[in-house]
Amino acid sequence: MELNLKNTFTDALPSDPELGNYVRQVKGATHSFVAPKIPANPSLIHANPEMAMALGLTEAQTKSNTFLNVFSGKTVYPNTKPYAMAYAGHQFGNWAGQLGDGRAINLFEVEHKNKLWAVQLKGSGKTPYSRQGDGLAVLRSSIREYLCSEAMHHLGVPTTRVLSLMLSGEDVLRDMLYDGNADYEKGAIVARVAPSFIRFGNFELFASRQDHKTLKQLVDYTIQNFYPELENTSDNKYLAFFEAVTHRTLEMIIHWQRVGFVHGVMNTDNMSILGLTIDYGPYGWLDDFNFGWTPNTTDVQHKRYRFGNQPNMALYNLIQLANALYPLIEDAKPLEKILEHYQNDFERKSLDMMRRKLGLQTNNEEDIKLIAQLEELLHEHETDMTIFFRLLSNYKKGSAEDGIQIIADAFYNPEALSEATSKKWKVWFKAYDQRLKNEQVTDEERKKAMNAVNPKYVLRNYMAQLAIDDADKRDYALLEELFEMLKNPYEEQPEYEQWFAKRPDWARTRVGCSMLSCSS
Repeated sequence: MELNLKNTFTDALPSDPELGNYVRQVKGATHSFVAPKIPANPSLIHANPEMAMALGLTEAQTKSNTFLNVFSGKTVYPNTKPYAMAYAGHQFGNWAGQLGDGRAINLFEVEHKNKLWAVQLKGSGKTPYSRQGDGLAVLRSSIREYLCSEAMHHLGVPTTRVLSLMLSGEDVLRDMLYDGNADYEKGAIVARVAPSFIRFGNFELFASRQDHKTLKQLVDYTIQNFYPELENTSDNKYLAFFEAVTHRTLEMIIHWQRVGFVHGVMNTDNMSILGLTIDYGPYGWLDDFNFGWTPNTTDVQHKRYRFGNQPNMALYNLIQLANALYPLIEDAKPLEKILEHYQNDFERKSLDMMRRKLGLQTNNEEDIKLIAQLEELLHEHETDMTIFFRLLSNYKKGSAEDGIQIIADAFYNPEALSEATSKKWKVWFKAYDQRLKNEQVTDEERKKAMNAVNPKYVLRNYMAQLAIDDADKRDYALLEELFEMLKNPYEEQPEYEQWFAKRPDWARTRVGCSMLSCSS
């Protein structure tokens, strides 16, 4: 197994001179060298052939002992020096100080076909940034990250990827609900992959310490390797960098809202500088359309990271990044202007995104009202978001009277639909039908366009939990089935029709199926 190794991050940036693996405050360094914990008895559960190919590996090589040993952390790949990254962050609106990779270790970088990939193990043991943690991960959360990373990629959402999922052969103690009832769970290790795992918090750390030298080195490295088009900009490249990050972040958020994804813990240390979805913890997809829903038990009181607030939280995080970059720009006004543009751009892009979900290819000033009325109706009677928009593509012009019947399967309790709500739906379908008459496309053309942005299959929490339950018994068939199905979320895939269904009643309140903690 040969990999085309690179060391762009560790060669360009200052390393922690202390090589001991103990918890400490690390100053003046972007990373600390640390070896993964050697797992007791690692075994491969699943390898992602698409990502293996992207790294220059064959499917046969993913089945080798070398692959098992390297991507479980049992052996260090020749001529590499694994490391953990240093960063800080704002968590739930509060400054948390130094955080860093507490249970993630970067193995190396690989260049293949002119693309750079950083490969990182999650759940591979303690680092200098582990604080009170053990640096390990459990099967439950590892399966969720493994499936979700690839599901998001195939939905067209910017995201980190995964290469492999392994058991460590050891049990890990976790208090899943933070209620004092800790128990042992199977330990697991995910090899995850991205062009870079740099976060907003990496920059915040050095700005907070007024270490402007290291801050500048880190920004210069990031621009050179991931925003090279800004290198020779005639304007302030640091300002251009912030603007580019803002645009990428906005695009990511629009995609989240489009598919009904809720991250659950949008702290600045969980925000990728590349605009990728990163750190899949207590995430979830909306079942019933609800702007107020959060999947995170830690967030249940204030609902800071609820579905409808994600655009605002991205703006909050961008403000923290602007503060961190200010020492290199030294002018607040252009930063404020970019942040103002984010707000305006979100409104415009969000409206365009909703038009596409409704199959509208032209603009009409009445669309805002039409969309607002729809969202109010979706809230009023518990309606499955994914199923609703997918079924709506079956609507044919001139059939407003049949509108409710077309989308009826999206209602969680259709029998309880009140007469008043039914009347509102009929009024909405008449307005929708009138709006469609202004469009030039045929019903079939509109259906095709709608089905390209409204997925049929998403990774609902209960589906992931069923795969976890089976995997806990060493049955990985369902994990494999979901992995394959989620590669083509916009296709009909009749063989998987059973997964085009509302959340079952038993999953409404079950742990892991409705809300989750950050425990992993």
